[in-house]
Amino acid sequence: MSFITRTPVLWTLFVLTVALTLAFGASAPMVGGQFLDMLSKPEDTRALFDAMSPDERTAHFWLTVLLDTAYPLSFGLFFAGMAWRFFGKLGPFAAIPGFVVLIVDLTENTLQAITLSGAAYVLEPKEWVSPLKMNLFYLAALIALIAAGIALYRVITKKKA
Repeated sequence: MSFITRTPVLWTLFVLTVALTLAFGASAPMVGGQFLDMLSKPEDTRALFDAMSPDERTAHFWLTVLLDTAYPLSFGLFFAGMAWRFFGKLGPFAAIPGFVVLIVDLTENTLQAITLSGAAYVLEPKEWVSPLKMNLFYLAALIALIAAGIALYRVITKKKA
């Protein structure tokens, strides 16, 4: 795990996360303005899916497979790496939400890719997968923010990580 706790790796993951966040904003018009990721109620998810044109579904599929595969890898590993590095002996435990949100987000992406490809409509589990993903994201982000505070404190007081 020491690889994801290295300073250059953490900075790379942070910059990649910011860049991918901006890329989602820029690519939203390609899918009709709304990504399936942000919905969890079955009726809302179905309505958005049904309203998409074939071109929007194709664009959403490729954005999910490419952009939204890189995204949870970047933020999940960043959150986990920050926690692991700056929480001392509790680091491995504090990193768990970062690793778990990565897995849950990739699970959601798999459901969306299967549906968007036309193989089968399997978005029903998003009713619990999407809220779980968002709650884990917020928890892991909060832990990473606290880790950043610890890092800043150490820089100011000149204490080693």
